[in-house]
Amino acid sequence: MTFKYGIEQLTVSKVIAIANGSLQAELTSQSIAAVQACRKKVEKMASGTAAVYGINTGFGPLCDVQITPAETSTLQKNLLITHAVGVGKNIDKQLSKIMMICKVHALCQGYSGVRLELIERIIYFIEHDLLPAVPEQGSVGASGDLAPLSHLFLPIIGEGEFWVGTEIVPAKEILAAHQLAILPLAAKEGLGLINGTQFILAHSITGLLKMEYLLDLADVSGAMSIEGYKGSSSPFREELHRIRPFKGSIKVAERMRNLFKDSQNITSHENCERVQDPYSMRCIPQVHGASRNAYSHLLELAEIEMNSVTDNPIILSDTEAISGGNFHGQPLAMALDYCSIAASELGNIADRRCYLLLEGKYG
Repeated sequence: MTFKYGIEQLTVSKVIAIANGSLQAELTSQSIAAVQACRKKVEKMASGTAAVYGINTGFGPLCDVQITPAETSTLQKNLLITHAVGVGKNIDKQLSKIMMICKVHALCQGYSGVRLELIERIIYFIEHDLLPAVPEQGSVGASGDLAPLSHLFLPIIGEGEFWVGTEIVPAKEILAAHQLAILPLAAKEGLGLINGTQFILAHSITGLLKMEYLLDLADVSGAMSIEGYKGSSSPFREELHRIRPFKGSIKVAERMRNLFKDSQNITSHENCERVQDPYSMRCIPQVHGASRNAYSHLLELAEIEMNSVTDNPIILSDTEAISGGNFHGQPLAMALDYCSIAASELGNIADRRCYLLLEGKYG
């Protein structure tokens, strides 16, 4: 099976599969046509007299300053260099790879106006594990990932660094070893590379992968705690959760019932004198379920984002480029904070169960 960049829908599992090499990804004639058609629109705007942001103008406060065609390549190169101001330790190299996969998919939708050879170079990096070194700090936050994305794509212009095993090596050395020429950037390309949310998105993807595992593990450990505590299975009955039908709670209660199925320990004390179990035992569906709701919300948003175009401006026609805010990371940023709280709550309630087991009152 092969994933088609710019055409099919990415999911968390597909991104991870492309990153680890178990799923191949390719450009199709349809996505190539879309990229080339959009590039022609940019070239027409760049050679025209009308000011179009990011194509023949400066950036930010200099958006009203028009740039000559001769200055275009230098402007786009300087954009990457001046925004590559990250600090701190480098992010995990797998995050760099996920960032590139998500960026290729966005560029292949044909709204960013970059050249096909630029996309092909990023795909070469992905397929040959040429993973740029990206500092973990330096983004402007939810407003976009200008600094991390600048570091990610510096190697295209012969700057920056690559990972080689556990070592970091200047990009020029690796490009020479692979007989790859430095690619000068044309109109709009620097902006197309560094505008976006792929840094935030890559962290969302890896976070979702880890949290899914933790959610499942939390249910299993909770069930084992109830077994050891000689707790009741009544709080997990379907009838109880049908009348307060949060999806997360319903799923957790169902998982717990499956985990308790055929448990001799649970059935051995069904008619004991205890009236109810402590909160941390009987409220597992509500607490774990709320964390699952947060996970599901972030998953929904992340899968929208990974199939979106987060560039600015967006090229619509030969004469129209909309300057908007699709680069803004707030939709993911807020959900990530919320999901961090949700993940910590799994540990919080587990800590209470550990106390009850150590206390040794029951079990």
